[in-house]
Amino acid sequence: MHIETPNTIVPKGDKEVFEFLTDLKNFEKLMPENIDKFQVINEDRFLFALKGMPEIVLQRKQQTPNSQIVLGAASDKLPFTLTANIASISYESSEVSLSFEGEFNAMMAMMIKKPITNFMGTLSENLGKI
Repeated sequence: MHIETPNTIVPKGDKEVFEFLTDLKNFEKLMPENIDKFQVINEDRFLFALKGMPEIVLQRKQQTPNSQIVLGAASDKLPFTLTANIASISYESSEVSLSFEGEFNAMMAMMIKKPITNFMGTLSENLGKI
């Protein structure tokens, strides 16, 4: 399953956006209002839960300075990645797109597609406000 957000213009340079996203505690600022739990486990992992949803642990999988950060599920039960691609527009602004890639059976994909699409949209929207 592949979900992608429209590009978001962020009023910060690519280096500043990259540094914001590599500090995992900042993801709490991007989360939807219905967040139930958020906890940084270590510098490469954080846990979050939205109301009515199970806890998810994300860990940093890879990063390319100032252009990409890839987070992935820490559990193999639901294998997926969340990628932020950062492109510089100018010294003071950049464009960010988020993409979700996961391998789920058809039933699971049908159940989670809408909540994940909404979640990604909220992350993207809040990113434009940093």
